[in-house]
Amino acid sequence: MKFPEPLIEGRLVKRYKRFMADVRLPDGSTVTAHCPNTGSMQGCQPPDARVWLSPASNPARKLRYTWELVETGPGQIACINTARPNAQARAAVEAGRIASLADYGTVRAEVRYGDEKSRIDLHLSGHESRSDAWVEVKNVTLCEDGIGYFPDAVTLRGQKHLRELMAQVRGGDRAILLFCVNHTGIREVRPADHIDPAYGELLREAASQGVEVMAWQAELEAGGEPSGSLVLVRELAVVL
Repeated sequence: MKFPEPLIEGRLVKRYKRFMADVRLPDGSTVTAHCPNTGSMQGCQPPDARVWLSPASNPARKLRYTWELVETGPGQIACINTARPNAQARAAVEAGRIASLADYGTVRAEVRYGDEKSRIDLHLSGHESRSDAWVEVKNVTLCEDGIGYFPDAVTLRGQKHLRELMAQVRGGDRAILLFCVNHTGIREVRPADHIDPAYGELLREAASQGVEVMAWQAELEAGGEPSGSLVLVRELAVVL
C-alpha cells in the first residue's frame, strides 16, 4: 500500500469529536486534519506526538489533510487510518505474500454475505484445490508491553463478524480473521479480554470451530522515517 503523495510531519495538539485532530506544522501554524478512526485509539494519541498527514487529492475538500501515522513511543509508529488495512491485506494477498491465501484467481472486496447482512472485506475464489475463502480484516494498534490487543473498545460489530465467519466454515468454505498489525512495536497479538471479554470468548470459539486466525505486521517499506508506504511483511503469533 502506497500513499499517493508524500506525508507531512507535524505535532499532535489534540483529537476531538472523534473525527478531527489539530496538528501543529513545522512552520508553527496549526491545521485541522480528518481523523479516520472511530475507535478509542488507546495509546495512539500521546500529547505532542509526532504525526504524519496525507494531503487531500480533492482541493475542494473541507479538511485539507488526513491523519495517517503517529509515533506512539521511541522508534514505534502506528497507522491509525482504518481505511488502510483492507488495501494492505488485498495487496499482500494479490502479491502472494501470504502463502495460505495465495493462488486464488479472483479477489473481491465488500461482498455481501451471511444471515446478519454483513460485508466481507475480501472474498477469494477460483483456487484449483481450495474452497472459497472469506477474509475479515481487523486493524491492530493497541500495544501494551509489546503485545498487540484487539479490540481497543467493546465491539458488537466485531462479534457479529465472528459469528458470520463461523457460519461460512459450517457451510464448507474457509473463513479467515486477519489481524493487520499497524504498529511497529507489537511482537504478538492477543484478544483484549480486559476490554471486551465477550469478544475474546467468541474468538476462541471461532478458532475451535475452524476459523483461521492470523496476524501480519506492517513495516515501512523503505525503513526509518515514514516514507509514504506501509506493507505487510511478517507473520506474528496469535495467542488465544
